[in-house]
Formats: sequence, C-alpha cells, structure tokens
Amino acid sequence: MKPEIPAIVAIDGYSSCGKSTFARMIARELGYIYIDTGAMYRAVTLYFMETNMLRNGIIDEHKLNEALNLIHIEFKINEDTGLQETWLNGRNVEEIIRGIEVSSRVSKISQIKEVRAKMVGIQRMIGKNGGVVMDGRDIGTVVFPNAPLKVFMTADVDVRAQRRIKELADKGIPVDPHEIASNIRMRDREDENRQESPLKRAADALILDNSFMTPEQQMDWFREKWNNIFSKDER
Repeated sequence: MKPEIPAIVAIDGYSSCGKSTFARMIARELGYIYIDTGAMYRAVTLYFMETNMLRNGIIDEHKLNEALNLIHIEFKINEDTGLQETWLNGRNVEEIIRGIEVSSRVSKISQIKEVRAKMVGIQRMIGKNGGVVMDGRDIGTVVFPNAPLKVFMTADVDVRAQRRIKELADKGIPVDPHEIASNIRMRDREDENRQESPLKRAADALILDNSFMTPEQQMDWFREKWNNIFSKDER
C-alpha cells in the first residue's frame, strides 16, 4: 500500500551496515528515487584531496566556500550494469570514493559545518516533493525530521567489516582486513562524537539490527513496518 502523496523514507545508521543496499531495494520496490548521501560526502572528500584542500588532515578554511561552489555531484544509472553511480564534476568517481583513502578521511570532512550545510541543502531540494529514499547519518534527525518512516540501522562490527571487505574485493580493490575493521571503529567514534549532526537515532526511528539477516528478510521487515504505518489511513 502506498500513500496518496509520495513519502520520504529516511535511513540512518553506522557505516557498512548495508544502508545503501537496503535503501536501493526499498526505492526499487516503491518506485522511488534513491539518494546515497554518504556518496555525496565521499565525493566532497575526494575533491578536497585532489585539489590540495587537505594538508596533513587539516582543511584550508580560506578556500572552503569557494571550493564548495565548484563541486557538482550527480547520480547516474550505468546503462550496462543498471546500477547507480556517483559523478563528480562530470567524472565517474564511484569506485575511487569507496577506497580506503577516502573512507579514512570522509568522517572528518563530514563534520565541517559548511560542508554539511551545503549537502543538506541539496538533499532537501531533491526530496522536497517526496518519493525518495535517503540513507546517511542525519537524514531522520536533521534533513527530514518529519519523514513518516525512519529506520536506524546497526550491525555487529565484525560482520560489518566482513561485508566491507567483500564489497571491495568484489570490485578488485586490495584490502587489509585489520585496517578495514580499524577504520570502521574509528568512523563510529567520529560519527557519534562530532559537533555537527552527530550520528544518533531519531526518537521515532525503528531500529533494524541486520547482523544476521538476509536482504529478503530485511525487505520483509520493511514491508511490515511500511504497511503498518500507511494502513492507518484506511482505518
């Protein structure tokens, strides 16, 4: 059952919980647009890395606003694979933004107030008419606090590390398992403790621990919650 007015599904949670996979499946089932907000912050991080905005891990604040105005992020469907890919200033960066170099820096970049303000503005504009599924760290708490369905995803750290390792290995990207697990723990600490939009569960968000759930089991869970929410309109 779908609401008469297209809704917003807000998915937040820890890194490597499978948020993007889950969000894509939901968007496909509902016929909604999927927006990977994490990829947006990764693209910004890559831009800063490649333009020497980052020096010894410190951002050049004097050039920050100018740099943000030069960043153009798009999501395009790959005609061969049917998968959504991230494009930065006319260049496909889907693979490189998933690498360990960007992963180890993105949390710090996403803490910058000006960066978050820019990205949140874009995200709100994309979702202003509903019909979107967004995943990230602050979708249900900051970007769309009035979304009718909010999900907060979590999973065991070791399970998340194995998923990340497999994801990168499938893309032919060499990884160090210990480095991956360490990076995930570091991301958790930084995401939870940053000043700007820290990772936290919205009061009305539904918790989904998918440590030992298959994708189809997660979709069964989603369908039940979705129908419970929107069937109320028919009572």
